[in-house]
Amino acid sequence: MGIRLIALDIDGTLLDGRSRLPDVNRQAVVDAAARGIEIVLVTGRRYDFAMPVARQIPCPLTMIVNNGAMVKTSDGVTRMVRQLPVGVASRVLEATPQFRDMAAVCFDRPRDNQLIFERIDWDDPLRRGYFERNKEFIAEISPILDCLTEDPIQVMFTGSVSRSRDLEAVLVQLHFASEYSLATTVYASRDFGMVDVIPPGCSKGATLAEWVRGRGWSRQDVMAIGDNLNDREMLEYAGLPIVMGNSVPELKSLGWRETLTNDEGGVAAAIETYARAEA
Repeated sequence: MGIRLIALDIDGTLLDGRSRLPDVNRQAVVDAAARGIEIVLVTGRRYDFAMPVARQIPCPLTMIVNNGAMVKTSDGVTRMVRQLPVGVASRVLEATPQFRDMAAVCFDRPRDNQLIFERIDWDDPLRRGYFERNKEFIAEISPILDCLTEDPIQVMFTGSVSRSRDLEAVLVQLHFASEYSLATTVYASRDFGMVDVIPPGCSKGATLAEWVRGRGWSRQDVMAIGDNLNDREMLEYAGLPIVMGNSVPELKSLGWRETLTNDEGGVAAAIETYARAEA
């Protein structure tokens, strides 16, 4: 039996360096789906932030979003959601006041107030584009702790790579660190980093494994393609892990197969080389 499921990261993998979906990747995904392979987008993005990408791909998609905290179909049906206990979210924010300007709280809400910041700097060179693209979903509440009236999906921190790494070092040492998981993503070329605090035991890989088991398949049926630190568990789970040519060094050092970069249609090349050959 060949590959039954292809798990694809979005940013730095499916999308090119300018956050565009190359035609060659789109066609390769559509062709794979036409051969009966399930396509799963596995991303740190929220569902509504991932959907502009999904809408460009004319085939059924499963969406594992928020670094594994939620599973939805591309037509909006929720298959699974895990939330971070409100008390844990509160303690994380209370323990990291020096990183409060990086923090946001993400909720499972239809549209308004999905993402709460204490203050939005619309001129922030690192995050201005994100704020603009998500304007209809975000809001300000000060102090940010006041937004925690229900369990969120995650607490999200965004900023420079160095500050993200400093924050990660703090979070892994907190005495209640066993009550949450961390998903870290870094883009050195843009000096941009993200640290997501998500429910305990949650990751791209753990949720992908649960989804595959529910389909009655095994990890040997799965090909996964990724480029960043938060993809590691997903790649470790997959029977056929593939790293992008533009992957962070930590992934390249693990000895997995490597495809072309995201600016060279690396996803399409991997599907053509491995999924078509296995079909």
